[in-house]
Amino acid sequence: MKAYRTLYELMDNPEKLQLLAKEAKVFSLLNGLLHRTEDSPEVGSMVTYAPITLFPTPVARAVFEQALAVQPHYNLLVDKISQDAAFLEEALASTVQADDFTARLFNIHKQMLTEGRASPIVLGINRSDYMLDESEDQRGLLKQIEINTFAAGGFGVTDVIPSMHRHMLRLTGLEALRSSVPDSNSTVQLASALHRAWELYARPQAAILFLVEDLENIYFSHHMLINELRERGISSVRNNFEFVYKMGRLSSDNRLFVDGQEVALVFFRDGYLPCHYTEESWEARLLMERSLAIKCPDIATHLAGTKKVQQVLAQPGVLERFFPDQPQVVQQIRDTFVGLYTLDQCPEGDRAAAMAIDSPDRFVLKPQREGGGHNFFNADLARVLEEVGGGIGRASYILMDRIRPKVERNVLLRKDVALEPCGVAFELGIFGAYIRKERDMVLNVVAGHVMRTKGAEQCQGGVNRGMSVYDNLILC
Repeated sequence: MKAYRTLYELMDNPEKLQLLAKEAKVFSLLNGLLHRTEDSPEVGSMVTYAPITLFPTPVARAVFEQALAVQPHYNLLVDKISQDAAFLEEALASTVQADDFTARLFNIHKQMLTEGRASPIVLGINRSDYMLDESEDQRGLLKQIEINTFAAGGFGVTDVIPSMHRHMLRLTGLEALRSSVPDSNSTVQLASALHRAWELYARPQAAILFLVEDLENIYFSHHMLINELRERGISSVRNNFEFVYKMGRLSSDNRLFVDGQEVALVFFRDGYLPCHYTEESWEARLLMERSLAIKCPDIATHLAGTKKVQQVLAQPGVLERFFPDQPQVVQQIRDTFVGLYTLDQCPEGDRAAAMAIDSPDRFVLKPQREGGGHNFFNADLARVLEEVGGGIGRASYILMDRIRPKVERNVLLRKDVALEPCGVAFELGIFGAYIRKERDMVLNVVAGHVMRTKGAEQCQGGVNRGMSVYDNLILC
């Protein structure tokens, strides 16, 4: 984008950069682009601007449109997987032997299959993450990193970023580019999905429970969603596993009550990592799964987002199981895949492990976790594979071709990062939302987007882990 070169010139002017950074921080604080810092229980005393890029990052319009177009298919795929008990059991057979966390989730899933799923309504909110691969044989292609069926964060305050970036473009004299910065509106769109599911529950007195961590720096994102729901006449409560364990109960007809308040829908924002659970937390999770309350996600949908399922889907013929006689849909999804390899105890797994140890820079080693920051690269990848050897523990991981992301230039605004231009790599996340009532799909929509950008030298990602900042696109 020729006009964008003006921004590159500004990035090399330290005095201008300082002034623009100050403007961006003031705009963020005035307009609710906020981040809760560290561990203060007093929200108002520990607030700062959210970590952000100073300018929007260029992304090809065709790439963005491709990501939007495939998202409804990913919504359907996740839902179809969650209903296919035989597929989940087969896909995860080795993983549940190797990974205790996945095994405990799967045990709840088996119990629900035995008892029968309590709620006829399924709400899924997921986020499919991509990079633009610049590898020699993939140059410029949109490639999926993962799909998050549980840890689908980044909504809320990030809706303010397009306005902030348009403000920066105005200040730099690039008014004509402002129309190329797309809005996300994830707060409104996700609230609409939650609202529709709540309506289907058909108990106006019931609330939406945000199941959260005690201390979270995305506190304000949750409250933007809660405020939008409040405007629609829906009450929401925020609490944790411990509170549900102590104060939760099921009525005679399996309705969930927490501290006397009926719960229509549990929106899980905590519970996707082993460290989120105590024994009491596991009991609370089972209690909620057994209830009539809508779960977002329910246990089957949680399992559908495991890395092992992602790897199995890339095998020949597997997508066709879920989209028979729909070759165009299969191709749209498959076009976003990179190479994914099993590490099970089998000849194929042995070959993949040997290949990765021999050339660790070509791959990423992924455990069965959502949330960012858990993967292994380079020497660490080889070390982990050598440590687990050919034992069952190897099956707790999958191997993925390493995406070589397109590198752009930007400025990261974060308290621990020097204010200077640097090479950056971005992840584009597309939110999807769907609702199924028994066998009928009631809703299937794209629900906004989010970008997270990090220094190009950084392997791991994750805004909450301090490795990335929020960003937005400028379409070119």
